[in-house]
Amino acid sequence: MPRILAFAGSARQQSLNFKLVQVALKGAESAGAQVTLLNLRDYPLPLFDQDLEAEGTPENVFKLKDLFKSHDGFLIACPEYNSSITPLLKNTIDWVSRPAPNETPLECFKGKVASLMAASPGKLGGLRGLVHVRSILGNIGVIVLPTQVAVPEATEAFYPHAQLKDPRQQSAIEGLGAELTGVLGKLRG
Repeated sequence: MPRILAFAGSARQQSLNFKLVQVALKGAESAGAQVTLLNLRDYPLPLFDQDLEAEGTPENVFKLKDLFKSHDGFLIACPEYNSSITPLLKNTIDWVSRPAPNETPLECFKGKVASLMAASPGKLGGLRGLVHVRSILGNIGVIVLPTQVAVPEATEAFYPHAQLKDPRQQSAIEGLGAELTGVLGKLRG
């Protein structure tokens, strides 16, 4: 059974992207994956700084590294800030990518498979930010699936719970979770 870590690059309460990744999670679970929903709000980290790292890696980094290492793939909902990746998501990637004793370089990322999605109040749904996330993940050894979905005008796209009003969008996002599960199953088989 593939193990997938699902999270959003936003820690905001009522985050549109946290709702979105929960939709994808349903698709992954329906396809047979074991999914862990991660809220980055629960793992606060200082801004990455090598001097700070030299003083001692924050405990939450080790907790996140354990989570990333113990999963085969990632479902990532990526908010877009000024046409790019959010500081929270970039900072998390930076800390988790740092080498630890007895760990191979980029062990938390190399060979993992990711599926990307975005929700944004704007007309493009976060597409511009996905380009940057895809590039960063690819450069650190993550296999990023080509299918991605962006939900525009997302402030009006959700019911109060984590479900999209448009059945086509709901199906497309659930499909990302199912596709990731299928790819991971083939790679493990």
